[in-house]
Amino acid sequence: MANRSESSVLRDVVEADVPIFFEHQRDPEAMRMAAFPARDREAFTAHWEKILADEKGTKKTVLFEGEVAGNILIFERDGKRLVGYWIGREFWGKGLATRALAELLTEETVRPLYAYVATSNLGSIRVLEKCGFTLVGHETEFDERLGEEIQEALFVLHAY
Repeated sequence: MANRSESSVLRDVVEADVPIFFEHQRDPEAMRMAAFPARDREAFTAHWEKILADEKGTKKTVLFEGEVAGNILIFERDGKRLVGYWIGREFWGKGLATRALAELLTEETVRPLYAYVATSNLGSIRVLEKCGFTLVGHETEFDERLGEEIQEALFVLHAY
């Protein structure tokens, strides 16, 4: 859990962050771990325009020592409020995803919150567990962009 005395690692997303997010999602190792293919620049920009226009969602930039390190979102899909995050590989192993999620959970208190994660992404699973999420199921989904089946775990947070 994040130490409350630590400085904030989150701020609102600004348009200048989006090109940095684009580069993060192009990293081959990050794509493999997330079991999520990179979008081309046009598709990525359109996706983020939609995210930024959604007034119901929460979108935050994750910072490390003042540098844009990733993003974290809360959005609704299929009647569930979902949390998702992406941290640039150069910032892995610093506890940043855990700090960002813990901070977000103190700001956003509506529960339940859900998260899907590739079952092979042990680091992300550990982040969710550290922040109080519990495993509630598994799903297999065919990803047309990857051309393969993806095994996902579904986590839920009822209280924090």
